[in-house]
Amino acid sequence: MKTKRLLLGDEAFALGAINAGLSGAYAYPGTPSTEIMEYVQTNPVAKERGIHSHWSSNEKTAMEEALGMSFCGKRTFTSMKHVGLNVAADPFVNSAMTGANGGLLVVAADDPGMHSSQNEQDSRFYADFAMIPALEPSDQQEAYDMARAGFELSEKFNIPVLFRFVTRLSHSRAVVEVDDSPSAENGRSYPDNPKQWVLMPAMSKIRNRQLISDYECFVKDSEGSAYNRYEEAPRHELGIIASGIAYNYLKEAFSGDVPFPTVKISQYPLPKKLIRRLYDSCDAILVLEEGQPFIESRLRGLLDTGKRIYGKLSGDVVRDGELSPDEVKTTIVRIMPSLSVLKAPENKKVSATVVSRPPALCQGCGHRDVYCALNEVLEGYDNAKVFGDIGCYTLGFLKPFNAIDTCVDMGASITMAKGAADAGQHPAVAIIGDSTFTHSGMTGLLDAINENTHMTVIISDNLTTGMTGGQDSQGTGKLEDICLGLGALPEHVRTIDSLPKNHNDMVRLFKEEIDYPGLSVIVSRRECIQTARRHASAKKQ
Repeated sequence: MKTKRLLLGDEAFALGAINAGLSGAYAYPGTPSTEIMEYVQTNPVAKERGIHSHWSSNEKTAMEEALGMSFCGKRTFTSMKHVGLNVAADPFVNSAMTGANGGLLVVAADDPGMHSSQNEQDSRFYADFAMIPALEPSDQQEAYDMARAGFELSEKFNIPVLFRFVTRLSHSRAVVEVDDSPSAENGRSYPDNPKQWVLMPAMSKIRNRQLISDYECFVKDSEGSAYNRYEEAPRHELGIIASGIAYNYLKEAFSGDVPFPTVKISQYPLPKKLIRRLYDSCDAILVLEEGQPFIESRLRGLLDTGKRIYGKLSGDVVRDGELSPDEVKTTIVRIMPSLSVLKAPENKKVSATVVSRPPALCQGCGHRDVYCALNEVLEGYDNAKVFGDIGCYTLGFLKPFNAIDTCVDMGASITMAKGAADAGQHPAVAIIGDSTFTHSGMTGLLDAINENTHMTVIISDNLTTGMTGGQDSQGTGKLEDICLGLGALPEHVRTIDSLPKNHNDMVRLFKEEIDYPGLSVIVSRRECIQTARRHASAKKQ
């Protein structure tokens, strides 16, 4: 039976996967992908069936765990934000060589506009690089429908499929028609050719040739996909290629029928025949795509001697930040000023009373007390450097703390501090959160331990993954044991509660360990204030 629900794009995909026979979900929280796993964790069908939905330590382990479930014939997905795909790149790229057995979807949620990210990278390039098919829904209904289609595509060609979201689709709601009769899960089965899952050179050479051959099948399937189509229209001065959510923006800009022929793209590899048909029948081409100029760069080629192509590379479409219906409308009016059916959007003035509210650490946050103590200690040193990491505590870069000097990627605080210490920097302090430490800080710490590097690591432990909403942290209750297990000296693995009343003790402890001529680890612990409030509220109920 069909019913209608109001769902985020993330939730629509998750429900679509559950209803398509999902057996396991693997993820590390990261905006804008987090709600995918959270929906599976709270869904009644998923609970009843015992669908796996525990957070993984990082995106690489999540990808490998999903690959293992696929090996056993089950349908599974792994979800992450776009920079998380960098962490998972090794198993992701090699999964094209192993192939898939049970349907395997790799969900990457891109963040154009960098609302909560370090960059605007476009995950479609990863799919192209790995020679893996990709799906890019244009709205929430497609996000739901494509989950099942993605599993079927994966099992049809025994290949993982990349599923690309963008922030606006992930975090906006729409009415979605869903099937309330979930499909049964796959039974356990094993690959017909198990040798291809052992990536030794002899096997990989055979598999590589097969992948190259299969890629033409992926293209052919893309040509016939229900999610790619040619839409005819009366005016041929311009042809439009619109992918993913940009297609939605195009339709909204025209409030319905677009007067120019349009190729909608939501499945990759690119449908060559549809694009060729558009190119041959129109005087010029406009490419609308959210993210980087992936489609446009392929249309232009190296010499770019064909018809006029309007897009991001030509400067006609905004290249940084997000697209929007207004931006699409502005672009088309600029290209086709005689177009009477469109009016350029009015400039929207922001009220002078609106005040910018930059993000800040919560009142009562333990990270505040760490930075207050650390700043006081470091005033006594010349040219002290603090290497930061990804988490709530990154906000220590801002006023009033101005406490960190770098933030690059997950785990880089420890490794960058080590490199700086190797260069003679002192003090070299790394600050990292508990979840980030177990994500990718442990291996860097092992390097520092093995060389007894003259540096100080502060693990600011708030007992949760606070930045993304309070998900479980893999290191809770284990951080000291992990550091000792890696080989840190017991006398230089110190713990303190990061409370205002302990300020003087924190100052004393930080100075002692910074002055120690070797590797020291300080675990400063205080529960996230938001998590603590939720726990207190739950106890009252």
